This record gives sequence, C-alpha cells and structure tokens, in this order.
Amino acid sequence: MRIIGGIHRGRFIVPPKNFSARPTTDFAKEGLFNTLTNTYNFEEVSVLDLFSGTGGITYEFASRGCTSITSVEMNALHSNFIKSTITKLNLKGVHSVRHNVFDFLDICRLNYDIIFADPPYDIDNLAQIPNKILAANILKEGGVIIFEHPAAFSFKDHPNFVKEKKYGNVHFSFFGKQ
Repeated sequence: MRIIGGIHRGRFIVPPKNFSARPTTDFAKEGLFNTLTNTYNFEEVSVLDLFSGTGGITYEFASRGCTSITSVEMNALHSNFIKSTITKLNLKGVHSVRHNVFDFLDICRLNYDIIFADPPYDIDNLAQIPNKILAANILKEGGVIIFEHPAAFSFKDHPNFVKEKKYGNVHFSFFGKQ
C-alpha cells in the first residue's frame, strides 16, 4: 500500500502480514481524491474515517494537508498499526480511536465535512450503514458521506444519494444531508 498524493506521496506503508483488512486500491484512491480535490480544500475540512482498516484513507487526507481527522477502527492490531503509522509519519491533527463504529456513532458529538466508510464487505446489514451514519447527525451542512461497497449493492434509490463513482471493482456511493 502506498500514499498516492500530497507531501507523503510515494511513501509505502506495509501492514503486518497477519492483517485481515482490505485496503482501498491505489487506482480507486487516485480517482476518489481527484474528485474530492476539485470540491474541497483539504486544509479546511474535518474528516471521519470509519472502518479504517490499514488507515490508508486517513493517511491520504493527512498527506494532502487535512489536520482534523478521526480514524475509527475496532480491531486492536489494526488500530495499533494506524497509531504507530500516524506517529512515524508525524501526522498532526489525526486521532485514532479504537472503537466499534456503531457504538462510536452513538456517542460522537463532533460534526464532519467528509465521512468516509469502508466496512468489511461481508458485514451484516451493510446496506443499512449509510442510514446509521446519517441518523447520527454528525455530517455538516454541505458535507458528504462516501461509502465504499461492492458492486452487488446499489444506493441510487436512497433519498440522500448524490452519485456513484466506480473504479475497477471498487464502488463509492456519495450521500448528502437533506
């Protein structure tokens, strides 16, 4: 896995061999961040990275100048890896939280401009996760939820659906606040 943009561009991040996370592909990250760069000034947004896994999305935002990032990951091995990588890269304003995402949504009192969620594709009730995030009322006005999911799911009929971007086998559905 590598960071594809910003000050840490080209830097390789190597998770331990016993990692079970599925990182977002470089191709998909590049497409996603090309889209986001045209909409957001990363130095001015707050980001919530749910189901952080390896932390790849967190590092991409931080490398591009975002200084208000919360990374939430339940798996202890993954969470510790994210924390050590944040320290190794000396990323400022990045906070790693080891917590169950659904419990975190119940207690979170901050609001975010961008909420990225990349749950395990085999998680129960995957299709309900955008609703759970929206129900937490933590998305700022004008903000976006970006939900990574497999091709078997379509959210085009969801009332908060904005658009879908496809990069190979990776699908990102975007949701806004109504």
